[in-house]
Amino acid sequence: MITISGVTKIYPTGTPALRNVNLHINAGDFVSIVGQSGTGKSTLVKLMIAEEKPSKGTIDIGGWDITRIRRGDVPFFRRQIGVVFQDYKLLPKKTAYENIAFALEVAGETYRRIHKIIPQVLDIVGLSHKHNSYPFQLSGGEQQRIAIARSLVHRPKIIVADEPTGNLDAINAAEIVSILKKINEFGTTVLLVTHNREIVNHLRRRVITLHGGEIVNDEQEGKYRL
Repeated sequence: MITISGVTKIYPTGTPALRNVNLHINAGDFVSIVGQSGTGKSTLVKLMIAEEKPSKGTIDIGGWDITRIRRGDVPFFRRQIGVVFQDYKLLPKKTAYENIAFALEVAGETYRRIHKIIPQVLDIVGLSHKHNSYPFQLSGGEQQRIAIARSLVHRPKIIVADEPTGNLDAINAAEIVSILKKINEFGTTVLLVTHNREIVNHLRRRVITLHGGEIVNDEQEGKYRL
């Protein structure tokens, strides 16, 4: 599903963000990627969604060699990856329904298909009753659940959740992780990028630890040890 081979990323300043990273993630895995700020977690996410390219090495995701991907193919590649960010990235003047619909509209989906998909993804995150609410009418946890629903509209093979609980209290954070586990049970590969030690240790799933741009630990049913 995901194979990262010998990947190094050096920014124009000369600072290496990642150093010779080798990683394989199977379809259907739930993996936490952890590490302190500045260890390369965000850079790894940007590489995996083809926002940036590595300085060295290759990245294969679902049969796509994204180190050589053509610009015109990037939107099609990204449909197999749903991305959830810390700051939700909802459009403030659109309702929850409209925020999710927008992701489908830009992909050229028909009204009939949009009308079918949105209730399904809202049901997955438990917010069918909030479809007409604007972001300012939703709590932080609810906004993140809408963002997760939006990430599911193309039925992605992979969900990358980049610090999805960073702005949430413990109760809402637990709800978000519960939804991610539910999505994983459907067969979707989930990558949880986080610095939340409590969540990672409670999950008891595979944990990959980055430090200084390198993988320093990779263990099944692991813990956040740094």
